[in-house]
Amino acid sequence: MSETLSTLVQRCVHQEEIKKSRFLAHAAPVDSAEQALAFLREVADPAATHNCWAYRIGQDYRFNDDGEPGGTAGRPILQAIEGQGMDRVMAVVTRWYGGIKLGAGGLVRAYGGTAAECLRRAEHRAIIPMATLTLSCPFADLALFKARLQEFDGIITQEDFTADGADLQLTLPVTRVQEAIARITDLTRGHGLPVRID
Repeated sequence: MSETLSTLVQRCVHQEEIKKSRFLAHAAPVDSAEQALAFLREVADPAATHNCWAYRIGQDYRFNDDGEPGGTAGRPILQAIEGQGMDRVMAVVTRWYGGIKLGAGGLVRAYGGTAAECLRRAEHRAIIPMATLTLSCPFADLALFKARLQEFDGIITQEDFTADGADLQLTLPVTRVQEAIARITDLTRGHGLPVRID
């Protein structure tokens, strides 16, 4: 999939009333299933009729209808996340029943629509695929290397000093890897040959 995925910048909330039932959507950026389920525990209302939810984190996804008829709540929430090209997102839609049955189609539209509108109104940021490189950098080249690191949007995530210099681990956008390897090899005159480890 060449489409750039996005995630939320921060949590968002959206509420709708549909045939006297109140639907309240909460969504948040998450990096793990544990984070997603912690968010669910935080925003779910035990006094509500249903707390339905879905998350997608890379290839990992889950959804739950929380007592609504199968396929009418959790899956439409997941489809709202996917339909907006989003990843690393958890959405919870809480329903307080208002006395009028919506039917299966109405539930799908209510849960999916409330989640989609919540996500649509929120601020998004692109997810940039990152790569990790390791290299040994001689002391003589270390200061220059660190000064030039920003040119390819890299950051040092680990630095261990050795007798000859430093063993470094870098994180940078995947799209800049080839350029970074060529630049680092040039800067260190071939002494700091980077190796991609992810």
